[in-house]
Amino acid sequence: MLASRFSGFSPSVRSQTALTDDQIRRVAPSIFAEAAHESRSQRYTYIPTITVLDGLRKEGFEPFYACQTRVRVDDRRETTKHMMRLRRAGEQGARQANEVILLNSHDGTSSYQMLAGVFRFVCSNGMVCGDVVDEIRVPHKGNVVQEVIEGAFRVVDGFAQVDSAREGMQAIGLSRDAQHALAESALVLRYDEANGPAPVTPAQVLEARRFDDRADDLWTTFNRVQENLVRGGQAGRNRAGRRATTREVTGIDQGVKLNRALWVLAERMREILG
Repeated sequence: MLASRFSGFSPSVRSQTALTDDQIRRVAPSIFAEAAHESRSQRYTYIPTITVLDGLRKEGFEPFYACQTRVRVDDRRETTKHMMRLRRAGEQGARQANEVILLNSHDGTSSYQMLAGVFRFVCSNGMVCGDVVDEIRVPHKGNVVQEVIEGAFRVVDGFAQVDSAREGMQAIGLSRDAQHALAESALVLRYDEANGPAPVTPAQVLEARRFDDRADDLWTTFNRVQENLVRGGQAGRNRAGRRATTREVTGIDQGVKLNRALWVLAERMREILG
């Protein structure tokens, strides 16, 4: 499980160019914390996330997204959990780019964690690559900076598997029934059946938001489903049967969990049909 509990409206910033320290600091000051939370013991090795980020920058990684949790207790605001999505600065011309997702806190609620992700430029949508690349954790002890940098390169080494999975999905055409099955399963992941029927139908989840997304291959179908479920904005019916618009998934933890589950669903379909 991802050791993060982000609230529903986490302050965040995303940019088409690499973020500066000033841009990051405005929304995620905990990345620049001057000390660990007072609850940490002497065994806790305090290394501010900005120091780790500077080390990653020297190795060619740049942040394009940053956020931190909202907190109710003021004394944790400067040390609370935060997340960045980093990628190589020169991949802007591609249709998508592989990313290293970095999470951390300075209050003892999270170690350094790294996951593989994919960012799709056409819809400014970030995906999390399920179980294709193992999650990496670095505890707050020892040579934290070097271990995180090594962990980032281990994630990068797994990008070949991510690319292979994506290419495999692109090579598989889906029948109408298979697309409907994917959308129906995705709705179960997004909406708890115990709370009533989903507010939208599988057909709506399969709707393309742009002309280039109308192809029937597994990768494009997966992207349509993922974007519609994560972005929301579709007309539907709430539990009372009244007209409603689906909500965007804004909670970071919920978003990561849903994205990972959707990727695993698409990957398993690839394995079955490939």
